[in-house]
Amino acid sequence: MGLEKATYSTGKRKEAVARVWIMPGSGKFTINKKPIEQYFGRPVLQMVARQPFQITQMTDRFDVVVTTVGGGNSGQAGAIKHGISKALCIFDVNFRPALKKAGFITRDSRVVERKKYGKHKARKSTQYSKR
Repeated sequence: MGLEKATYSTGKRKEAVARVWIMPGSGKFTINKKPIEQYFGRPVLQMVARQPFQITQMTDRFDVVVTTVGGGNSGQAGAIKHGISKALCIFDVNFRPALKKAGFITRDSRVVERKKYGKHKARKSTQYSKR
């Protein structure tokens, strides 16, 4: 895989966790041993995963290898974005202000609230009837 000069970071969003390696290269993007176009069918999710490179003007200068587990497509795309942002900060500290301003370094900690007993869902109650 050629990970000698790679920078590693972990990204998280919702229940998804992405392990990200970036290394200088030609822009090859692999997620779970598949190209990004094959892994994410929706162009929006591909765009979300590539956003950190667009913010730092480093498009097609890094090869990216990602292994991701948990969550759904949207959560995994957000986790990949978070992991790439953190890895870029480790690779070059000068990228940090732009990524921080865009909000890519901060982990989105919103997770699904658990269901409570006596409720239909986490907060939805039964229908109220006066009589």
